[in-house]
Amino acid sequence: MTTRIVDLAASSVRELNQALHTDKGHMHWQVLNPAGRHSIAAGLDAPATVEIDGHVGYYCAGMNKHASVIVRGNAGVGLAENMMSGRVHVTGDASQAAGATAHGGLLLVDGNASARCGISMKGVDIVVKGSIGHMSAFMAQAGTLTVLGDAGESLGDSIYEAKLFVRGSVASLGADCVEKDMRDEHKALLFGKLTAAGLAGAVDVGDFRRYGSARTLYHFHVDNVGAY
Repeated sequence: MTTRIVDLAASSVRELNQALHTDKGHMHWQVLNPAGRHSIAAGLDAPATVEIDGHVGYYCAGMNKHASVIVRGNAGVGLAENMMSGRVHVTGDASQAAGATAHGGLLLVDGNASARCGISMKGVDIVVKGSIGHMSAFMAQAGTLTVLGDAGESLGDSIYEAKLFVRGSVASLGADCVEKDMRDEHKALLFGKLTAAGLAGAVDVGDFRRYGSARTLYHFHVDNVGAY
């Protein structure tokens, strides 16, 4: 597979993103010297692999669809915001609002994720190997958030039907978020998410606790559970 290399020390982010959107002949890309620039690899809509060698700024891989984006460094605010599908993997830490409003795909953070991780998530699977900050999964509607470390204050505030799995401690739960039973089907679900993140066998699903909505802040009916 031919790799196209783009050096952001010589090219602009606009030029990179335009090439990513129009050059369908290359399915593997390597981005050099990102130097914390914003909106790198935003709006992708092809099954390409984009490897970014260094730290990125705001909104990296935002609106991602189909692509696999690997950041070998840290990521700024809004990583993978509104992602639809594909895979985004950060080997370092992620700043605030990672995976916000994301509809699908897998977001994997090897380090920690800051405040508001997964806010208003709508179907994405987020796996954080470290810990997450306060107000994470605020108004989370669907999908899963799996945290191998600890969670900050007000986890799952005003949550809808997203499923939260935390292995470490939780500083506090937000409004309408409660701890729930970890039944066999939930362990199977969690195992599937860990497997997708390459963590099968690395951690025991029995070490996690599950959190979700008490369903007192919105109109819930079990007959419509598939629509939430």
